[in-house]
Amino acid sequence: MNKHGHLAEFLQARRSRLRPEDVGLRTYGERRRVPGLRREELAMLAGISAPYYTRLEQGQSRNASREVLDAVASALRLDDSERAHLHTLASTSSRRGPGARPRPERVPPATSALLAALDGTPALVIGRRSDVLAWNRPGHGLFAGHLDPDGPDDPGGAGGPGRRPNMARLVFLDAHTRDLYVDWTAKARAVVGNLRLTAGRYPDDPLLAALIGELTMRSREFATMWADHRVLACDVADYEMRHPLVGTVTVTQQTLQSPQGDGPSLVVATAEPGSPSAAALALLAHATAPREADRPHHGAGTRTT
Repeated sequence: MNKHGHLAEFLQARRSRLRPEDVGLRTYGERRRVPGLRREELAMLAGISAPYYTRLEQGQSRNASREVLDAVASALRLDDSERAHLHTLASTSSRRGPGARPRPERVPPATSALLAALDGTPALVIGRRSDVLAWNRPGHGLFAGHLDPDGPDDPGGAGGPGRRPNMARLVFLDAHTRDLYVDWTAKARAVVGNLRLTAGRYPDDPLLAALIGELTMRSREFATMWADHRVLACDVADYEMRHPLVGTVTVTQQTLQSPQGDGPSLVVATAEPGSPSAAALALLAHATAPREADRPHHGAGTRTT
């Protein structure tokens, strides 16, 4: 993040992607030193003064009205998700202060009960930084069968990082997960888009900043996608997966947010009823079900007469 913050980065990135001809401006063939629109051109399209827009882009104006932000969003041709993200960035920028120490993320009892009820359907509980807080057996088998099933129970601490999986790390840094998705680029862009939204809501989260920094250093693909500043509210998406146990399967991944909007999310994978993919998920559920020898035997060890 540059010294002006996420809002400045987002505005600069979006402005650089718009060409004058995209918005009906004539340039008369002059050489341009910067890619995309100039600040004064964007300000003219938004109906605000160039000095005011410059202050906004440099993080010096933290009280922009909703009307001004909407005008800037229209000038930048933002879609609904990007427009909402712009408002979020402006809001967090105006109230930034010393960041509080992040509290450990936990799975609420109601979410745990829902995860248990989905015993035959692949499901994960994901924290805001894309940590896997819990999964059921099919969820573990579908998304990360090569990892320790007890990994989500070990977040680590002062003694080390722990074994808790992180979906963003897995998508960009884990060879098994990369091979799992037929269209890996689409999955990767969804991960980056969601992280962008989260970074906008929690700009002072040091653990989130550390994750983004790690991925930027270790993955050139992540660094490129992150610099693009695309945001993506990916609540429902279809993915074709090459699973090592059940073969090719097409699933719909749905992300269910908590009612408050700031708690862990439940990610559920389903397939079209009656399809080969549904049969493959059923096979996976059977393969990952606890064996009879693993089931608790009620009354074991009691004496009969």
